[in-house]
Amino acid sequence: MPYTVSRRDFVRLAAAGLGAACLPGFSFAQQAKPPLFQISLAQWSLNKSFFGRGGVEKRDPMTFAQITKEEFGIDAVEYVNQFYKEQKGSDEALKELKKRADDVGVKSLLIMCDGEGALGDADEAKRKQAVENHYRWVEWAKYLGCHSIRVNAQSSGTYREQIGRAADGLRMLTEFSAEHGIGVIVENHGGLSSNGSWLAEVMRTVDHPGCGTLPDFGNFFVQRPHIEYDRYQGVLDLMPFAKGVSAKSHDFDAEGNETHTDYLRIMKIVLSFGYRGYVGIEYEGSQLSEADGINATKKLLEKVRGELA
Repeated sequence: MPYTVSRRDFVRLAAAGLGAACLPGFSFAQQAKPPLFQISLAQWSLNKSFFGRGGVEKRDPMTFAQITKEEFGIDAVEYVNQFYKEQKGSDEALKELKKRADDVGVKSLLIMCDGEGALGDADEAKRKQAVENHYRWVEWAKYLGCHSIRVNAQSSGTYREQIGRAADGLRMLTEFSAEHGIGVIVENHGGLSSNGSWLAEVMRTVDHPGCGTLPDFGNFFVQRPHIEYDRYQGVLDLMPFAKGVSAKSHDFDAEGNETHTDYLRIMKIVLSFGYRGYVGIEYEGSQLSEADGINATKKLLEKVRGELA
C-alpha cells in the first residue's frame, strides 16, 4: 500500500522544511543548485579611495570588509598588501582586520603581494631575500583564513633563464607556504608573466600542487602599449593551474558589456576547466567611479552566470 501523508502531517513536515521530500516524485535535484561561481571583490578596485588619490576622499583600508559587504553586497574579499605595509609587523592590526571581516560575515580569500622583491631575481641572494620578504604575508594569510597569497613572477634574463629563475623562487616560497597550509598563486602581471605560454611553463617547472595561477582577464600586455598576448588564449593557458580568477574591467557599453573583454566568451573558458570558485572583481576604469565600476562588473558577472547556468 503506498505511503500517504495526511494534511496535518504535511503541514507539520513543511514547517520543518521536510514536506517536499515526502511528496511523490520529489527529487533532490529539484532543489536550488549552487551558483556556477561566486563573486568576490579585489581591494585594488578601491585603490583611489584607499590611497586618497584622484580627488577621491581617503578611506581607511581596515574598513575594506565592511565596505564590501554593506556597499556592494559581496561577502568575500581579496586584500592588497600595499595598503597594510606599515602594519606588516603588527599583530594587533592583523587581529583587528580579521575581527572586522568576521563581524560582517565576510570571507578572506587571498592577499595580493607586490613590492617585496623579484622572486626570479638573477642574483640568488636577492631572490632568496625576496622569498623571505613574503613570509610575513603568508602568516597574515593563514591568520585571516585565506587560501593563498598572490605573487609576481618578476625576473630578468633570456626567456629560458627567466623560467628557471622564477620557478626557483616560487618553489622555495611555495614550500614554506605549504607548511602553513597556504597556496602561492601567480598572476599574469607584466613582463613575461603576461605571456600565458611562458607562465604555464613556469608552473610546470615549479611542479608543486601548492603553486598555481590567478588568471587576470586584462593583464596580457607583455610590452605596453603595442605587444599584447591574446587574452582568451592566455586564460586558456593558465586555467589548468588556476586557484582563483580575476575579472578585470575598465569600460562598459550601453548594454553593460565590458568593451575590452567578452565576458561570456572568457567565462565559458574558465568554467570549461571545472572551475567553480570565486571570480574577483577588479575594476580599473576611469570613466565610472570606483563604486559604479564595481557594481557594473558585478552586474555583468551575474548576467553571464545566469546565461551560462
